[in-house]
Order: sequence, then C-alpha cells, then structure tokens
Amino acid sequence: MSLSQILTPSIQKAIQVLFDVTVEKIEFQTTRKEFEGDITMVIFPLLKVIKSNPAELGSKIGNYLVENVAEVARFNVVSGFLNIVIADRYYLDFFNEIKNNTKFGYVTPNPEDKAIMVEYSSPNTNKPLHLGHVRNNLLGYSVAEIIKASGKKVYKTQIINDRGIHICKSMLAWEKFGNGETPVTSGLKGDKLVGKYYVEFDKAYKAEISQLMESGKTEEEAKKQAPIIVEAQDMLKKWEAADEKVIALWKMMNQWVYDGFATTYTNLGVNFDRYYYESNTYLLGKDVVQVGLDKGVFEKDPDGSVWIDLTDEGLDRKIVLRSDGTAVYMTQDIGTAIQRVKDMPDVGGMVYTVGNEQDYHFKVLFLILKKLGFDWASSLYHLSYGMVDLPSGKMKSREGTVVDADDLMQDMTDTAKQISEDLGKLDSYSDVEKAQLYKTIGLGALKYYILKVDPKKRILFNPEESVDFAGNTGPFIQYTYARIQSIIRKADFDYNVTLDGVEVLHEKEKELVKQIELFPEVIQNAAQNHSPALIANYTYDLVKEYNSFYQSVHILGEVDLTKKIFRVQLSQKVAEVIKSAFSLLGIEVPERM
Repeated sequence: MSLSQILTPSIQKAIQVLFDVTVEKIEFQTTRKEFEGDITMVIFPLLKVIKSNPAELGSKIGNYLVENVAEVARFNVVSGFLNIVIADRYYLDFFNEIKNNTKFGYVTPNPEDKAIMVEYSSPNTNKPLHLGHVRNNLLGYSVAEIIKASGKKVYKTQIINDRGIHICKSMLAWEKFGNGETPVTSGLKGDKLVGKYYVEFDKAYKAEISQLMESGKTEEEAKKQAPIIVEAQDMLKKWEAADEKVIALWKMMNQWVYDGFATTYTNLGVNFDRYYYESNTYLLGKDVVQVGLDKGVFEKDPDGSVWIDLTDEGLDRKIVLRSDGTAVYMTQDIGTAIQRVKDMPDVGGMVYTVGNEQDYHFKVLFLILKKLGFDWASSLYHLSYGMVDLPSGKMKSREGTVVDADDLMQDMTDTAKQISEDLGKLDSYSDVEKAQLYKTIGLGALKYYILKVDPKKRILFNPEESVDFAGNTGPFIQYTYARIQSIIRKADFDYNVTLDGVEVLHEKEKELVKQIELFPEVIQNAAQNHSPALIANYTYDLVKEYNSFYQSVHILGEVDLTKKIFRVQLSQKVAEVIKSAFSLLGIEVPERM
C-alpha cells in the first residue's frame, strides 16, 4: 500500500473530526527538495469547503496526524502545502517486508481478466530490418513486458507483409540478375540477400526510366512503361492466380528472409507468441463489409464501391471495398483484428506499435470496429512513435542507404569494446567473457538510448553518445549494478538476516528506500501510458540515488555490524530492482564490468 493510500483515510477522518466536513479526494504530490518531508498534501482544494486560512488548516490536520497516525513523525506547512515527515519505522518495516521478494513490483495476472495482444515489428519480406524497425521492436517488446508485469496476460504478435509489388520486385531482380545465388553460396543472411535484389531492381528501373525519357517519353509515362515494372506487375498477377512457378520462388525467397529475421530477433532479444502473414489475411474483412452494409455502418456508391462516412466524427469518408470488389488495407486490418479475437477468445484489447505516419489510419480503424459493435474495440491502442533520425540524414530502403539492424548491433558492440578496452578494467576476463560483456554493454546502450525517450518524440540517434559510462545511459546504470555485485561478493559475513536493531535511518538510506518504494507504481503508470521511458528514467533516478548513498556512507567499511548488514541488504535490493526494471526494457545487466 502506498503512502497516499495509507494517509488518505486518516486525513479524511481528520477533516471530518476537526471540521465536520466529508471530502472525497485528497491531493498529494512529491515534497520539493528544499523542504523537509516525504509526501505533501495540497491544502488549497479544501478551502472551497472549509473557511480557514491555509496555514491554520494545514497545522490542524498535521497535529491530528502526528497524534493519531503512527507513520507520521512530524510536519511543516509552507503556503498551501502540508509537508508530512514519515517515521523511519515505516520505511524499515516496508523494507523488511519486500527485501526477500524477488518479484517486487510485479502483479500476478488474474486468470479471469482479458488478455492484451501487442503487435510490433511487422516488416516487409523484401529487405532486412533497419534502425526504424529496431525502435519498433524495442518499444513493442518492452510495452508487452511492462503490461505483463502490471498484471495482465499478454500475447506478442506481428503481421508479416509478405505479398505485394515490393516483394515481386526482389523476386524478379533475383530471377534476372541472381545467377541462382542463395544465402549458402553467397554467405549472406537471407534477408540481406533479398534486400540486395530489391536495390538491384531499383537501379535497373531507374536506368530504364532514363532510357525511355531520352527517347521522348514523359517521366510519368516512363515510370509506367519501363519493362521491368511491367514484368513485376505481371508477376504479382501470377502470384494472385497461384502460378506454381511464382509461388515456389516466393516461398523460397520468403523463407530466406524469415531465417534472417529470426537471427536478428534473437540477437536483439525480442520474441513473439504468434505470427500472422498478409498473404493469409489480405482477403479477411471482405465478409465483414457485407455485415456492415446490413447494419448501415457502410454505404455503397453507384459504382459499387463501399465506404464509411465519418465526417460527423471529424474524419472523412473512407473506402473499405473498391468498385471491382477488391479489399484495401483498412478492410484487411478490420478482418485481421476480428480474426485474432476468434483465434484467441481471451483477448480483450490490442496495442499496435506503428509509426506516427499511420495515426489517421488507426483512428479510422478503431472507430469502424466500434461502429461494427465489437466491445473489445474500446480497448484498442495505437502505440504511435516518432521516427529515428541519424546525423547523416534520412534512410531510404530502395537506395540501400538504411542503417541495417544487424550492422547497428555489431557497431554498438564494437564501440562498447573500444571504450571498455580504453578504460582498461578487463584484464582478468577471458576472451569469451569479454565478448559477452561487449555485447551486453553495446545492446544495453542502444536499447536504453531509444527507450528512455517518450515514444511520441522523434529521436536523433547518436551511437557514440549512447555508449557513455556517465550520465543517463545504459552503461552507466549497468556499471552501478556491477558495482553492487562487487560489494556483495566482498561481503564476508552473513547479511541474510532479519534486522530488528535498526531504528534510525541515515538520510541517504531513507531516500533510497523511498525510491525503491515507487517501483510498483512506476510499472503501473508505464503500463497505462504504454511508455517504457517511465521505467528507464525511474531506473536512472534510482541509480543516481544509490550513487549518492554510496558516496555518503560507509558500506563494507561500516563499524556497526547492524548498519553494515542493512546497507548490504539495501544495496542488494537496489540491484534487484535495477535488474527487474532493465528486464522490462529487454536489457541485460553484467555481474562484473
């Protein structure tokens, strides 16, 4: 139970006894650093129902609390704020209660609650994953883990975009220029090999456009008439007609990509419970259109196309079926959402991790599903995020100027290696231990740098800045964790005992326990706001508080055995919370650095 939950009924009773007034809500905030106090009650709202000045009102409530509430030691009133000082005994009791709870902050799911499905990644099978996919995967995975920790059952899923003209471009270019090369013969990961031919297609296409324009065609005519794009469009028609040769090529090249993706996901540390494929879902939703027409949700135009009019909701008319009867992406997304609930009836909500360029699409999708009468549609959320920019500019897949996810992870590992070697603290490590540590630090730096930023904000990614052992970075937090492990290894006495002798806390000990106490609430807030940044920045605050504690008191050098034991226990709990918080971000922590 949080401090605000403990104090609220006591303050309500105080107001009832002192002023014969019933108050529904008590407003709290964190006490400002320059004032003494652990939690602050805001007095101003009470002035609407109690005729008094703020100082007098605050003093009367404060005196009542000191006399009647064991947790309250003393108070002070500043303007319209009652700063309440909590007794050390409260923090000691709290710490003893949670110190052996290795799942502190996590809530066990209620089997009767509906599950949440979190969709992320959802790549195209014509190129490798890149930096943009990295942010998507890290966000989606972390949000899924946070929601799970908050007490919900979670399914992680993705829909793979494995059909369409962009896929046929890679297939056709491989047929034309590949000379039968495979991931085995080329030594390339399958997704990189297929991506290579996507770039080759674009080069050939641009060359043909130039030739046609030189012969007198306009640019628009050249783009439509270039032989290679005509061939790609013909290949797509053959795919849709289930041509055996085209389907066989499609299956072979897609499998190359899936194998490549699997390696990248493993290295990135993300996973999925369920996969959907656009080749299986692109026809879903067409039947729903007829249901929507019968309900009056959709309307048919004279040319046979079907629309929904959302102008009364501040949006526009949106097509859901073309006049020739073919579906659009919106139709597919409607059908896929419905299919997922059919596949997993315990799903009661979904989170879509998709860039902010699709904000409008998801507003329309969610509104259509609500109008179709699905009760779970009110629990749909678009985890909209900003793009990731580089100092060198915007990435372009067709031109091969993307930052490849695999290359990025390797670069981060190499950067961590260089910085670690420069610091010269790894002489006792084996080569295998060093390699694992470099990867842990490098990926930790990458993940933390991306996840500490609010998802809605755009990121300018600076690899060198992210691998810094000082400041708000992953390596700084990992280093603090490793420092605590060193303290624990050096503790040559039994510190796994329940302490009764500690009665008074050092100021730094108290601040640290207060910071630990916030962890469960931070998890809940992060889950409700779909924001790993809240976890990341909480962890940084915890580490800053610990380092202040480390600099201010003796731990292993403390003479008083009881204090020494308590400080080791406190350090160990901080390490556990760091590890738990970082696991929600998909970040590992090293035992030594």
